[in-house]
Amino acid sequence: MKRKSTTATFDEDTPITQVDIDSGKLILRKRAAGRVLQPKKRVTLYLDVSVIEHFKRLAGERGYQTLINETLASALAQADIEATIRKVIREELKGKKAA
Repeated sequence: MKRKSTTATFDEDTPITQVDIDSGKLILRKRAAGRVLQPKKRVTLYLDVSVIEHFKRLAGERGYQTLINETLASALAQADIEATIRKVIREELKGKKAA
């Protein structure tokens, strides 16, 4: 026998109100361009106490888990940028050697 979900759902036809958002029933996550962000996935992660305390101090009332997520996303973006810069530099150096 399947158990019925207790999670509230919203129909496409039901208007979403600010009350729904404020009550925590719905969180709109959009970027500046208006695209909806991918949903987050719950994970269990063990971190050093000093790391958690550091992010809690930085976050204040904002939410330290959000700050950790943003920091990790920023690190991924930076790694992509670094890889692209290294590739461009290598190509430029190859071009100068051939000339």
